[in-house]
Amino acid sequence: MNLAKIRGGAGDITKPDLNARIQDNLYLAVNSDWISKAKIPADRPLINSFSEIDLKIEKELMNDLADFASGKKALPDIPNFDKAIEVYKLAKDFAKRDADDFQPAQADLETLINLKDVDDVKQNLAKLLLRFSFPFLFEVEPDRKNTKTNSLSFDRNSLILPDTTSYQSPSAKQLLDVWQKQTENLLKMAGVEEAAAKKYATDAIALDAKIVKVAKSAEERADDVALYNPIKTNEFEEKTSSLNLGQLLEQLFEKKPNYVVVREPKFLDHFNELFNQESFDELKGWLISTFINKAAAFLSEEFRQAAFPFKQATYGQKELPSQEKEAYYKANNLFDDVIGVYYGRTYFGEDAKADVEDMIHRMIDVYEQRITNNEWLSPATKEKAITKLRALVLKIGYPNKIDHVYDLFQVTPANEGGNLYSNQANIREVSLKHNFDKLYKPVDRSEWYMPGNLINACYDPQRNDITFPAAILETPFYDINASRATNYGGIGVVIAHEISHAFDNNGAKYDEFGNMKNWWTKEDFAEFEKRTQAEIDLFDGIKYGPVTLNGKQIVSENIADQGGLTAGIEANKNEHGDMKELFENYARIWASKESPEIIKTIAAFDVHAPGPERVNVQVQCQPEFYKAFNVQEGDGMWLDPAKRVVIW
Repeated sequence: MNLAKIRGGAGDITKPDLNARIQDNLYLAVNSDWISKAKIPADRPLINSFSEIDLKIEKELMNDLADFASGKKALPDIPNFDKAIEVYKLAKDFAKRDADDFQPAQADLETLINLKDVDDVKQNLAKLLLRFSFPFLFEVEPDRKNTKTNSLSFDRNSLILPDTTSYQSPSAKQLLDVWQKQTENLLKMAGVEEAAAKKYATDAIALDAKIVKVAKSAEERADDVALYNPIKTNEFEEKTSSLNLGQLLEQLFEKKPNYVVVREPKFLDHFNELFNQESFDELKGWLISTFINKAAAFLSEEFRQAAFPFKQATYGQKELPSQEKEAYYKANNLFDDVIGVYYGRTYFGEDAKADVEDMIHRMIDVYEQRITNNEWLSPATKEKAITKLRALVLKIGYPNKIDHVYDLFQVTPANEGGNLYSNQANIREVSLKHNFDKLYKPVDRSEWYMPGNLINACYDPQRNDITFPAAILETPFYDINASRATNYGGIGVVIAHEISHAFDNNGAKYDEFGNMKNWWTKEDFAEFEKRTQAEIDLFDGIKYGPVTLNGKQIVSENIADQGGLTAGIEANKNEHGDMKELFENYARIWASKESPEIIKTIAAFDVHAPGPERVNVQVQCQPEFYKAFNVQEGDGMWLDPAKRVVIW
C-alpha cells in the first residue's frame, strides 16, 4: 500500500476492511468491525460516534419530556421549562395538528399572496422581516474590531442547494426539480391553484439562480475575516435603495447605526439588481415558496410528509422521524438552552466536570510549553500567543444562567387556542427583536452558543472562549473510568482542537479580547501562512467516496485537528500514557457510516474534513504514531518526513 491509497481511502474508506492493518490504514483497522455491523437509522442519513451519543441522549430526554407532559414527573425548578413542555405537548398532539390542517398558517400565506408590488413590500418590510424569511438577513453580534460593543451585520440567506458549487453538480437539476415539485404540491395542499403554485416555485428558482451568481462559496466563506466588511450606513442605504433598507433600519432600531458590517459585498453590490419592481414576481415567489416549505414542519402529518422529498434527495434519509421524536425535536429546537440546562443538571456529574476541567488546564499548560519551545516563532509573537492562551474563558457542561430571551417567549396552550405553528412563529419574532435590541447594549460575554445537550464543542474568536457541552463528555470521547491515554485520544484531543482554533488561519487574526488585530511579526506570519498552505496541500484533492476534498475550504479545522492531536500526544507523553490506546481511541471517535447523498451534501459546505480522513491523514504527521505501531516506509500509513505538516 502507499500514500496515494490512503489518500484515496485504501480502495474506499467508506467501506469496511476487516483485514486492514493499523500500519496500512489506522481508521479501517480500528473501525471496520463497527462499520460492518452499524446500521444507519431510517430517520437519519448517517451514524457515527456523535449520533450514537445523540441517540442515547434523545431517548433519555424523550422519556423525561413525556413524563413531564403526562404529569408522571414534577417539573424541574428551571426557568421557562414549563413553556418547553407546552410546546412539546402541542408538537405531539397530531390529532389536533391533523384537524387544524393548514388553517394555522393560512393568514400568513395570504399576507404574502396579497403583496401587490415592491412598494407594498417596502411599506411593510419591518413587519414582514420579523415574520418571514427573506433572501437577506440582519444579525446583531459583537463587532470584530471592538468586541465590547455590538454591530449590525448584513448577509444573504441560504440558497436552495447546499452551496454555490452544488449548482455545478450533475445532480443539481434533479434536486431543483424535486424542490420545485415539493413546493408546488405543498402550495396546492394549502389551497393555491396549480398554475399559481407552479409560477411561485418557478420564480423562486429563478431568483435563487441569480443569487448563486453573486454569492460566496463555502470555501470563500471559510475565510472568517473576509466576512467583516463595514461600510457607512448612507452607502449601505444607496446600495439597497430598491427596497429602502434605510427606512427599515429606522423602524427596527432606536437610531440608525453608523455602519453596517457586510458579510458578502458582491451580494450587496447587486442588491438593487436582484430586488426591484421588474423582479418583484421572483421575490414574491421566493417568499411564498420558502414560507410553505418551512411552515410545513409545524402543521399536520400530511404536510410534514409532503415536505420530506427534497430532504430525502439531499441527505439520503429514508424516512421522517417518528411523531414522538418530532415532538422532542420541536421543543428542543425552540427551548434548546432550557432543555440543555435540564440535561446538564440531571445527567452531568460534578466529578466528571472537575476531571475534564483538570484536563483542559493540563492541555493549556502543554500548549504554553509548545509555544515556548516553538522554533519558528519570535519571542514577541510567542509572548502575545501565550497571553491569548491564558486569557481563554472556559465554559464546561452548561451555563449557570439561561438567556433572558426565554423569559420573553409566550406559549399559548391548546386549551387557550394555541397551536404549534402560531407559537413557533411568535417565538421567532421575539427572538429576532431580542437580537436587534442588543445593538446599543454591551456585549454579554457570558452567553453560550451551544446548549448542554448538544454533542459538540466550539471556540468563539470574538469572546476568546471554548465551550464543552455536557453531552460530548460521554464515551468514546470521555469516560471517567477509562485510562488517561484513552481520554486524551478522545476528549483531550477535542479540548486541544478547540484551543488550536485560537491559532488557526482565522483565530490567529484575533487578540486575547476577541478583537480582529494583528499581533504577529511580519516574518512570523509569513511562516505561519507557509505552514497553513502545507496543511491545505496535505488534504487537497483527497477522494472520499463520491467527493473530492477542497483543502482550502477545510483548512481551519485541519489546523485545529493537527494542533489538537499534537497537544493530546504531548499531554499523554507527560503522563507516560500508552500511545497505542491514544491513537486507537482517536480513530474510534471518528467512526462513521454515511449515505452517499449526505457525503456529497456535507462536502459542499462543511469546513471539516470527513472523519476517516481526519484520522489517517493527521496521524501520518505524528512521529509518535510511527513509533507506537512500527510503521515503516512502504506501509500504507507511511508519509515521507518532508511532507509531514507541523504547525502547533
